[in-house]
Amino acid sequence: MAKDLTRRELMRRSIAAGGLFAAGSLMPVSSALADQDGGQATTRPSARGQGPGFGAIGGPQGHVQGDSRNAATVAHGVVTQPRREVPVLHKTSVLVVGGGPAGTAAAFSAKRMGVDVTLVERYGYLGGLATGGLVLGIFPLYARDRKQVIFGIGEEFMKKLDVLKYGIIDRNKAPVYPTIDAEAFKYVLADWLLDSGITSYLDTWGVDAIVDAKGAVQGAVFESKSGRQAILADIVIDCSGDGDIYAAAGAAYEKVKSNIGLVSRIGNINEVDMAPGRGSEDPEAARQQPLVGKPSEGGRPSKGRVTDFNGHAGNSTPAPHVNWLNMRGPVGDAIDNADLTDLELKLRRGTWTNVEKVRGKPGNEEVYLTETAPQLGVRLSRLLDGCKKLTNEEIHSGAKFKEVIGYSGAYANAPEFQIPYGCLVPAKVENVLAAGRCISAEFEVADITRLIPVCWVTGQAAGLAAAMCIQHQCKPRNVNVAKLQELLHQQGAYLG
Repeated sequence: MAKDLTRRELMRRSIAAGGLFAAGSLMPVSSALADQDGGQATTRPSARGQGPGFGAIGGPQGHVQGDSRNAATVAHGVVTQPRREVPVLHKTSVLVVGGGPAGTAAAFSAKRMGVDVTLVERYGYLGGLATGGLVLGIFPLYARDRKQVIFGIGEEFMKKLDVLKYGIIDRNKAPVYPTIDAEAFKYVLADWLLDSGITSYLDTWGVDAIVDAKGAVQGAVFESKSGRQAILADIVIDCSGDGDIYAAAGAAYEKVKSNIGLVSRIGNINEVDMAPGRGSEDPEAARQQPLVGKPSEGGRPSKGRVTDFNGHAGNSTPAPHVNWLNMRGPVGDAIDNADLTDLELKLRRGTWTNVEKVRGKPGNEEVYLTETAPQLGVRLSRLLDGCKKLTNEEIHSGAKFKEVIGYSGAYANAPEFQIPYGCLVPAKVENVLAAGRCISAEFEVADITRLIPVCWVTGQAAGLAAAMCIQHQCKPRNVNVAKLQELLHQQGAYLG
């Protein structure tokens, strides 16, 4: 756990009481100390066809003189960033940071409760690793008896894909897991968001937390082409995957390293060789295979060196004659940019080498690389120190929790298991919830809770809990979990 007194914590403790500050730099948030109804806060319409750019006139927009007053300076080898005010872009009740599986589930679930929701995503699309990461397999959905245990908003997502040509395959065929099409899912999420009434900002990276003098989270600071801006919020849901916001706010966490891969798709392919049950001449025999055992992930590293797939053809996708190759990749530090850069380059080289090997097989001479994922396949980086940490012993013993908010399906050697609400709540920091791969769990458990349908589960629970905080004016740790469970049932979730 991160127990040492960090520079951020030392600086925070030195400030006078009162006011809101960007946690990393203690910059005052401009409009927070001014008139709460005026200033620079803006609300951007979200309805289809009403956003910026519709009806705008192109061409010169006026000359602007650059302003270097806030530019960093260097003297004697030391770079200094001057203190500055951060304009408030928006004010909201619930702020969801990250638009991946957990973030989209959280935002849509909270909005259904009638509260004001804002969703911010660092990339130009929604879906996270399920779309931009090309992790197209939706597992684990099923218990050992092959009954589906993950429903709720994730099931709604898949039903929307059901009606799209080439949107999803292998639905309701346990133990074979469904496989989605990334572009179809991007469309589904964009279409849903445009009609949802949620305020959204894409291409916007959450870089810091906003806290008050007591350390309670009051929003987050973001970077985009518009510069550095703040969004004030009553409750923040950290769905960044890496726990960026709760870490910046001072919440304790465990730093971990895990495999980082790069998924790709190849075209003009007529074989599959990496998925249990795929390519079998007897589909029924494929369905009778044991549920345990991970879908093959290929590319296993050797002595820290990036390797290729040895000519593997991968898994089938909804698109005819197109496969996806799920690269495991070597162990790396997902919050170290030097590590990420090195892996990004080497994994792309390994991907191309694999395609050349696939072409070397008779009948595969015209195979081509359709695409590589625009984002790395990061598995784990930070794990929250929560009110409850889910342990490996608990999931293997079949532990039951009074505060259950959802299930994971069976995966590898682990049976299906319950997830308690406390895994989403920081042990100390107020006004923030976590969902997705950065929740509170032991490393072995987090290697399962990071998976896409389980992120839907924790995201939906976090979204409803945040909405309850707004409606009942309570802190996340004081949410009435029995009432939360009722709401989850109403939204179709499975709690056992």
